Amino acid sequence: MDARAVITALRDGRPVPAGGIEWFAQGLATGAVSDAQAGAFAMAVCLRGLGGAGRVALTRAMRDSGDVLAWDLPGPVVDKHSTGGVGDVISLLLAPALAGCGVYVPMISGRGLGHTGGTLDKLEAIPGYRVEVAEDRLRAVVRDVGCAIVGATGRIAPADKRLYAIRDVTGTVESVDLITASILSKKLAAGLQALVLDVKVGSGAFLPGADQAQALARALVETANGAGCRTSALITDMDQPLARTAGNALEVAEAMDTLTGRRVTPRLRDLTVALGAEVLALCGAAPDAAAGGRAVAAALDSGRAAERFGRMVAALGGPADFADRWADHLPAAPVVRDVFADAPGHVAAIDTRAVGLAVVALGGGRQRESDRVDPRVGFSGLAGLGARADAPLGRVHAATEADAEAAAAALRAAYRIGGGTVPADLVQDRVG
Repeated sequence: MDARAVITALRDGRPVPAGGIEWFAQGLATGAVSDAQAGAFAMAVCLRGLGGAGRVALTRAMRDSGDVLAWDLPGPVVDKHSTGGVGDVISLLLAPALAGCGVYVPMISGRGLGHTGGTLDKLEAIPGYRVEVAEDRLRAVVRDVGCAIVGATGRIAPADKRLYAIRDVTGTVESVDLITASILSKKLAAGLQALVLDVKVGSGAFLPGADQAQALARALVETANGAGCRTSALITDMDQPLARTAGNALEVAEAMDTLTGRRVTPRLRDLTVALGAEVLALCGAAPDAAAGGRAVAAALDSGRAAERFGRMVAALGGPADFADRWADHLPAAPVVRDVFADAPGHVAAIDTRAVGLAVVALGGGRQRESDRVDPRVGFSGLAGLGARADAPLGRVHAATEADAEAAAAALRAAYRIGGGTVPADLVQDRVG
């Protein structure tokens, strides 16, 4: 096999030689494929596409380029993946809720990307929480607690890690084929029996258009099922932040409020139940989605989900009493101020992407890979679509007065004030 044979076949729209995609993925992992060849491959896929069978082949090959976990547990092994948004803290609710329903969730998560927050960055706001653990520790926590939210080791889908870095500098990030293979190769390496996908659409989504979201959802579902994992997707609204907070420690606190029932955010709870319903039905832990939804709601309402989350935090190095005293453990910003609109009216539209970028500018995300994340900063009390603008648009949490002033201006600019508006449905469609 030769890298040039694979690249030229893709370039010309011809069938790739048998075994070519698999050989290329292994070459990415071993170094047999050069950076120049990887870039040419990514561009050829971006321009010509892989087709359904090619997507499945690339996904499987990148999954198999490193370790693939196998489990011997008394219940199904499942997971969820979101395409990313602002205020998306669902993983912190869903993983322990599913564990409370008797399934097992080895959730391999990532860090913030662009304007979107990262689950690992949120969890690192918890003092002592370790997101990088050895495989034996991951297995022990999943077996004992039912869930573990951690980062991928270097042995999980190394071909994807290499190709992702190449895509970032070659203008090929937006390829649906490459996005699909990248997401699924890491998720399926966790040895899942079922997967539910949360594909965002709207101003805060990575791919904001409805047609783009539909295309990505179909590609993900068809490819995952083709690779042997029962999968469905929900297309969900990101025309406004999912939570009322944006920023790492602030989002963790809001998740804990909802988990414990202290102050429930309806959008967070509703989407947790909807996604959990899907995956419980897919893996056979519930006879249908309606029964799955009731099971997830019961895990939240009974306190089982909060108890599982607390055990997970303790098992991964965090405070043993976090589920009861999270407010005492999470860091707080020194400068907090309300942000008001410049004119009366109602919230007519929100540039949700701009809200996320304002959090990054505060230090709550990375503008360069080497940047340190400040877990304290962000926004709380964010106004939703249709809210009256005589109340605060939100509250900024910042490290300095100058940062707070700049963030307040950015938040005002992200909100358009006008007449009343009716928010879109939270769950807009189902694929699979």
